[in-house]
Amino acid sequence: MSTVKKIPEGMPAIVPHLVCSDASAAIEFYKKAFGAVEEVRMPVPDGSGKLMHAMVRIGGAPVMLVDEFPEWGSVGPQGNSPVTLHHYVEDIDTVFKRALDAGAKEKLPVADMFWGDRYGILVDPFGHSWSLATHVRDVSPEEAMEASKTAMVGCPEAAQQ
Repeated sequence: MSTVKKIPEGMPAIVPHLVCSDASAAIEFYKKAFGAVEEVRMPVPDGSGKLMHAMVRIGGAPVMLVDEFPEWGSVGPQGNSPVTLHHYVEDIDTVFKRALDAGAKEKLPVADMFWGDRYGILVDPFGHSWSLATHVRDVSPEEAMEASKTAMVGCPEAAQQ
């Protein structure tokens, strides 16, 4: 009988897997912006420098990366991703600024939000959208729903939360 774990140790059931126009540069960006720790880097054996697989951990969470391979239908979002990766951090103001300094673009400035988080959205240099948050106060579902009636007016980006 096999003793191989069906889900490897330290891996959650769902892991983001990002396609990037330059996965090596993305790894360096995630290190600078979010304090990522590189765990795996597997280059394509053809010497092109492209990565067929890589993995970093951001805040202890695994994030897999790969270079674009259009011939296989694998392309990055180029800023048009329908997916936003949500990242809770201890100090959003510091991390958000660090990400901007590393090359991210602000999509929604950091502000205190009605649901109890200090929150902002940015797009990384590879087109992936990231929402960053620091939880600053506990809000009941009822209080959040009531506050949303006025807070969401004119702010479609915040609806992503």
